[in-house]
Amino acid sequence: MSDLIVPPEPEEDPFRAIVDAPFDSALSDRYLVYALSTITARSLPDLRDGLKPVHRRLLWAMRQLKLDPTGAYKKSARVVGDTIGKYHPHGDASVYDAMVRLAQDFSLRYPLVDGQGNFGNVDGDNAAAYRYTEARLASPAVDLMAGLDDGGVDYKPTYNGEDEEPELFPGLFPNLLANGSSGIAVGMATNIPPHNVAEVIDAATHLIDSPKCEPAELMQFVQGPDFPTGGQIVDSASSIADAYATGRGSFRIRSRWSVEDLGRGTWAIVVTEIPYQVQKGKLIEGIAQLINDKKLPILEDIRDESDENIRIILEPKSKNVDPDILMESLYKLSDLEVKFGLNLNVLGADRTPRVMGLKEVLTQWITHQIEVLVRRSQHRLGKIDDRVELLEGYLIAYLNLDRVIEIIRNEDEPKPVMMAEFNLTDRQAEAILNMRLRSLRRLEEMEIKGEREKLLAERAELVALIESPARQRTRLKKDLAALRVRYGPDTPLGKRRTLIEEAAPARDIPLEAMIEREPITVIMSQRGWVRAMKGHVALDAADAAKFKEGDGSAFAFHAQTTDKILLAAEDGRFFTLGADKLPGGRGFGEPVRLMIDLPDGVGIVNLFPAKAGERLLLAASDGKGFIATASDVVAETRKGRQVVNVRTGAKLSVVRVIGAGHDYAAVVGDNRKLVVFPLEELPEMTRGQGVTLQKYRDGGLSDAISFTLAEGLSWAMGGDTGRTRTETDLTLWRVARGAAGRMPPTGFPRDNRFG
Repeated sequence: MSDLIVPPEPEEDPFRAIVDAPFDSALSDRYLVYALSTITARSLPDLRDGLKPVHRRLLWAMRQLKLDPTGAYKKSARVVGDTIGKYHPHGDASVYDAMVRLAQDFSLRYPLVDGQGNFGNVDGDNAAAYRYTEARLASPAVDLMAGLDDGGVDYKPTYNGEDEEPELFPGLFPNLLANGSSGIAVGMATNIPPHNVAEVIDAATHLIDSPKCEPAELMQFVQGPDFPTGGQIVDSASSIADAYATGRGSFRIRSRWSVEDLGRGTWAIVVTEIPYQVQKGKLIEGIAQLINDKKLPILEDIRDESDENIRIILEPKSKNVDPDILMESLYKLSDLEVKFGLNLNVLGADRTPRVMGLKEVLTQWITHQIEVLVRRSQHRLGKIDDRVELLEGYLIAYLNLDRVIEIIRNEDEPKPVMMAEFNLTDRQAEAILNMRLRSLRRLEEMEIKGEREKLLAERAELVALIESPARQRTRLKKDLAALRVRYGPDTPLGKRRTLIEEAAPARDIPLEAMIEREPITVIMSQRGWVRAMKGHVALDAADAAKFKEGDGSAFAFHAQTTDKILLAAEDGRFFTLGADKLPGGRGFGEPVRLMIDLPDGVGIVNLFPAKAGERLLLAASDGKGFIATASDVVAETRKGRQVVNVRTGAKLSVVRVIGAGHDYAAVVGDNRKLVVFPLEELPEMTRGQGVTLQKYRDGGLSDAISFTLAEGLSWAMGGDTGRTRTETDLTLWRVARGAAGRMPPTGFPRDNRFG
């Protein structure tokens, strides 16, 4: 018998499935589906628990893994695997990124995940791969999920129908406002700052008592955002209130800083808190670029000394810089001040996106919490009824114990017999048959009666609660008060971090502060012609520069265009020259007397750049002298500043910078007598004659210098060799200030100058 050949089924014509429709309507219908999915299932948080689906599924997966705050950590890879395998079929990288953010204490005000390992930092560094990190739930997440086992919310099947997941979390923790949220959907976005839980609870409690209150009344409790990185909000109270009333606005966030005294008039600015969502590494890089580009010459340097706490050091150009001006300049030019936009766009209880004010958000959240409270009460009521039913069956069994035992021993099917004889339900009869023999004691009967009475009392309270809206509001306030204790302002986690203090907009940077910082070499001739060559050229080359006939080099040193150049005259007056205003290096320069009111016939003692914190040794030809700081001798006028009051017939002859670590002074007179005494014997003054450094019968002071006693006293040997000689044993010359002294060591220069 031949095989029957079955003809193949005719293929369905694919063109029959084509729907003839306008292209624009087909495109808009499909794009609308995508847009709604993005809005409702990806980008916008739910008002009731403040979570997006990915966050909710992550926390649910961790709860199913029993990662309690007191339990052990588990690998993040396990959490991500369970999440994408059971609940959220998306990319592992995006899910892990969402989990990392939930664990970052600089991203969330109240982290929902307790991470162990590298979860990134405020510098902007990424977290380690999920195979290296571990995680468990944090306490706020437990509060957020409280009530999941009590029927507070509905469950829905997972994407593959194998499991169930909650539609939202029922907990009392106000996560939407506590941790905020941000996201970009299709045609809309949301940006909600974090807030202080205690303040949110206080506002919600007030709203429960006064549901018709004005939105402005809530600002008595919610001062404004409370960012995890602290900082300062400098907007006015009225603008903050307007933003919360409409759900749209912005906040100006500034860094928190203080001035740290470094001694001797010097200081630095220490930034301890930076604005929210500003990466510290990029912030420092941006400010360093400002310095390199010479856009902020009043700022000398920036250093990062942060460890667990932020500590950014800003060094000013000099101690004369106004800290407020420096910071206001940085507010304009860097991310030390940023704007955070408020856009309270959330999904309401009806899953409809809408921008709401603070009052509407809290009102809907309170409504949701009352619904959860009623549902949990009804769920508990059902549990009580089930338990009471069993307890009443047990009591019937104890009252008729002998007959129950007889039925069980004699009847082949004791269950229907007991149900008929004692009017028991199926559950009661099944529970009696499953009782253990050890339970058949008198004490057990008393315990059952006590439990039944407690359950009936609790049932009555629950029934009253379900039937009374007033009781529901009272119970909600009580639960909120208990939650506030754990997140109160006196707790480390609940203490407000962001300061709310109004400040004026940053002022414009003064023009004099915007001098470009460039290296120069300052040269002054013996006749007082001054110039500034670009760059730091070799000083011996500067000495060989062109001069007028009969003139030569007197002073040459390196400086910056932002420096103040000090000129000390023989009459004890100090003048200040702006390094940026000095004539260029071409030609012979200009006479310094055209720039300052230096009298004719008065010589120049020294010319040098003023540096913050430096001390100067000043000595007159009559042997008087004292110590002054460079900042105290700076003068801003052409007439200069009288610093040393020289006596008639005397003149200022020594102006030397006291080096770091110098502790002694050496003075030599025209009589070739040398004295050495501690620097601490000299007073530090801003003006005056000073004290006697050395006594003379005839002549006067020839030279003075400061040095470190442990290193010895050095002087130039003369000639072109450039060598120096050092005397370390100065016992013979160490005397009290004002002594006559004795002849210097062998080899001391014949011109009585230290060099």
